[in-house]
Amino acid sequence: MLRLTTATALGLLLATAAAAESFRWAGTTDPQTMDPHAVNSAPVLGFLNNVYEGLVRRGKDMAIEPALATGWEPIGDGEGWRFTLRQGVTFHDGSAFDADDVIFSYNRASSEAADVRSWFAPVSDVVKVDDYTVDILTTAPNPIFPDSIANWMIMDEGWATMRDAALPDKESGNFATLNANGTGAFMVSDRQPGLQTVLVPFDGWWGEAGHNITEATFTPIQNPATAVAALLSGEVDLINPVPIQDAGKLAERDGMKVIQGIEARVIMLGFAHEAETLKYGANAGDPNPFRDVRVREAVAKAVNVPAILQTIMRGNAEPASQLVSPAMRGFSAANDARPDHDVEGARALLAEAGYADGFGFGLKCPNNRYLNDESVCQAVVSMLAQAGITAELDAMPVQNYWPELRADNYDMYLLGWSPGTFDHEHPVRFLASTPNAEKKLGSWNFGGYSNARIDALLPMIQSEIDDTKRQAMLDEVTALYQGEHAYVTLYVQPLVWGAQENIELTQRPDNFFILRWVTVN
Repeated sequence: MLRLTTATALGLLLATAAAAESFRWAGTTDPQTMDPHAVNSAPVLGFLNNVYEGLVRRGKDMAIEPALATGWEPIGDGEGWRFTLRQGVTFHDGSAFDADDVIFSYNRASSEAADVRSWFAPVSDVVKVDDYTVDILTTAPNPIFPDSIANWMIMDEGWATMRDAALPDKESGNFATLNANGTGAFMVSDRQPGLQTVLVPFDGWWGEAGHNITEATFTPIQNPATAVAALLSGEVDLINPVPIQDAGKLAERDGMKVIQGIEARVIMLGFAHEAETLKYGANAGDPNPFRDVRVREAVAKAVNVPAILQTIMRGNAEPASQLVSPAMRGFSAANDARPDHDVEGARALLAEAGYADGFGFGLKCPNNRYLNDESVCQAVVSMLAQAGITAELDAMPVQNYWPELRADNYDMYLLGWSPGTFDHEHPVRFLASTPNAEKKLGSWNFGGYSNARIDALLPMIQSEIDDTKRQAMLDEVTALYQGEHAYVTLYVQPLVWGAQENIELTQRPDNFFILRWVTVN
């Protein structure tokens, strides 16, 4: 009996080994960095979720579940949260994980050098209780805090400090920019920015691997036609995204499949609210018209969102009225209407604001970040021209785009936002709060939009447990930023992935690609 069991086990082991496969996938955007605290963007966080881990993570259904913490519970009367850490976990280099790494990662991720510091705006302190228990104290009761840190990834204190990477450096870079040492299911074995990044399974991972991958290679392919050709030729097993115009034909090809869904991401136009003058276009140096709400409203009326959805998105996207989609917690049903397309109304508003003859300005746009992003911006340029204002389009790769926005080199810009908490509070904190480095607020509010009432409501929204009262405050916030046209929301981005027929995977609405759920049949 023992021999039969052993032989059977050996046979299964050999069969599993034979079934194990390499996997290759492509996307338009290369992750800018391997540092999980340096850049708060989906291409970075989504990729690094395969390498690093947080105290909690999101499952296939987006629900919060244990990761490096096995459990958590509120402390006292809303004083914060106590996290019990998982024991026996090691980093990829063999170093043991414990509470010191959590404290270090908090100090690093909440520092001024970190792009993710706004996640910790509600936090007053992180205290080590013992080697496997930490208390995260908040300035007020915060019932959604565990949801807010699903993408906060824990780094090894010793590894980072010994390599002069105790703080992130998103400008010049450091050792953690090109190298990684997480606790996740995969390790980085080769990193060539802009060319390829290779991951291999971490044999010492604490979890149960649900994949059969022996090696996974990511290749950035910016040209959509090139990506489709690579998938059809078998050069890659998955592409994300599939060009909307090619989705139908690709789905009909033998050996191919298209996986479609709706992302949590809202695409919008942002303005330079604080800038005194325009920086680009025919009227560069003149007073900034976008400081006038009537001009911003004119832009909202001039942009024909239904036409964008029909012609560029081929009916695969939904119009957006606010900073979150209807699927998100806290969506304001009371403020579900968006401005109608009204060119004459836009012209009348511009004339009322003193711009009857229009003006010229600069529109910044990425060309490899969002689905059809440059095409959308080109359409916006044409639509604004019909209302009498001339946009000078400057489209660029995302690795150049974010530095331009952070340096205030724009008059108007395109932005997409997917709330990491799947809650309306998230974009209010990042996009609609007055930028305040000390309070870790408004870190992606590039234009400097500011409303004192929104700033006052945010901490109450964060601490309110009663859903009805909380929603009433979110309704008020939504009405405020809509009424001031802080942003012109356009649509909720669709998800369109293409894969070889033998690939099994999970598509989540945050557009994160999780390798541990991939099998090659």
